[in-house]
This record gives sequence, C-alpha cells and structure tokens, in this order.
Amino acid sequence: MTNPAERLVDLLDLEQIEVNIFRGRSPQESLQRVFGGQVAGQALVAAGRTTDGERPVHSLHAYFLRPGRPGVPIVYQVERVRDGRSFTTRRVTAVQQGRTIFNLTASFHKPEEGPFEHQLPPAREVPDPESLPTVAEEIRKHLGALPEQLERMARRQPFDIRYVDRLRWNAEEIEGAEPRSAVWMRAVGPLGDDPLVHTCALTYASDMTLLDAVRIPVEPLWGPRNFDMASLDHAMWFHRPFRADEWFLYDQESPIANGGRGLARGRIYDLQGRLLVSVVQEGLFRSL
Repeated sequence: MTNPAERLVDLLDLEQIEVNIFRGRSPQESLQRVFGGQVAGQALVAAGRTTDGERPVHSLHAYFLRPGRPGVPIVYQVERVRDGRSFTTRRVTAVQQGRTIFNLTASFHKPEEGPFEHQLPPAREVPDPESLPTVAEEIRKHLGALPEQLERMARRQPFDIRYVDRLRWNAEEIEGAEPRSAVWMRAVGPLGDDPLVHTCALTYASDMTLLDAVRIPVEPLWGPRNFDMASLDHAMWFHRPFRADEWFLYDQESPIANGGRGLARGRIYDLQGRLLVSVVQEGLFRSL
C-alpha cells in the first residue's frame, strides 16, 4: 500500500496537457472543499515546470477565490510573465469546471552570493520534536481512542505534526491563551531529491496549521467548532534550501483578528534554528 508521503509526491506530479497547461488530481475526500495547501502546492509545481529548473522559488503570493470541489480535477494555466537574467516570474490560474478558484504569482531567483547576511534567532526555545507526542497520540490519550473519521485522516496524513504546547480541550484551558502556536513537522516518508518537490510539499504543509494561531484564544483546536474558516490569501518567502522530509519548526502567531478576518504569520526553522521560510496568511472566520 502506498504510504502518505508517496501519495503526496504523486499528488504533486501534474499531468502536462499543453505547453503551459497542467492538470492535477483532487482526491475525493470527506472535506467540504479542496484543501488550500494542495491547490497552492500544485500551482507552484505548474509554475516550476515552465522554468529551466536552475532557479529556486524565492517567493509566492496567492489568492483563494472559490472553494474547490473534492474529486474534480483542477487545470493549472501558466503565464510566462518574465524570464530575466536573475529572476523568473510566473502567474498561475487554477480552473475547476470552468471557474477560476485560485491565482498564484511565483518568483524564481538565480542563486547568488550576497554582500552580507543576518537573522533574528527563534523567539523561544522549544522541546526536541522526538520528545513530543504526535497529534494522534494526544487525542488517544484524551479520548481513549481516535474517532473513526480522525483515524482515517491520521492514516492519510502526509506530515507528522507535533504541537509544542499541549492541546487544549475546553473553554477553561484556553482562558488567557495568547494567539500563538508552534508545531514540529516533517513528511512521514522520503520525498525524493527534487528540490521543487520539497518546496511544493512544504507549501502544502504551510496551510495546515497556520490559522490555528487565530483560533487559539477563542476555541479549542480539537472537538466541535464554533467557527467556519477559510483561507483568503497566502504569501511565502523561501530563504534557504531545505528538505520537507526532515524536521522543521513552524512558529505561528496572529497579530490581529477583526471584522471576520484573522491575520496569521509563521516562521519556519530547521533543527539548527536557521530560518528557512516566512509565511503570512489571512483567513475568513464566521460563526456556525
């Protein structure tokens, strides 16, 4: 049986149906809409497939325009905006059943040596990922067993996720909580050696927990939800090479939630504390 990491690599392996047109699978899931990280990851694959492969992605900016339908293929149309001496720019439109559901602009930069460098250190010290329980282990400890739906999701999950702070289960436990969250993550199996696959896999993962930081002060992350949420836009800056099948720390915070929207930003570090990726996303929140 194919493991979840292999399924993720397969999901990111788009079918090229024309020079600048690609088709991606959208698995039939029990979710109401296609997972945003899947669409972003696939769109970035499409953009990368139209470059020479010698320039890594340095940034992406994307808008989620409509919810995608699970089980229906998504077509990615790539516009070759610019091929310069140092930078390459691509614009991608994701279309499903004749309607645009997602737009992405990605920029690729030819590697070069800079005249200087600096980096702020991580904001806090955190436990080693191997010392922390998996999400499934925390839920089993609290509930005694995983509900059937969560058990199926856990078996399909392509990333091992370990929360730095324990999960909160009721209103009393979230009282006074700050809008911050941190998780260790890595793919549950090898992803191969293509740097574009690792970049797109991490793009997929970047949408999995970022809006947690917005919700933490108002409701437990697990259990019945009082709010529906949807990603509105997403931006990423890639600072250093990395592998998404090695541990990375995703430190997340929400500086503001107002008017039904919550802003979240994240910093992704490797085990040595080197900043790999910066992420910003805004989400829409509505009462159920």
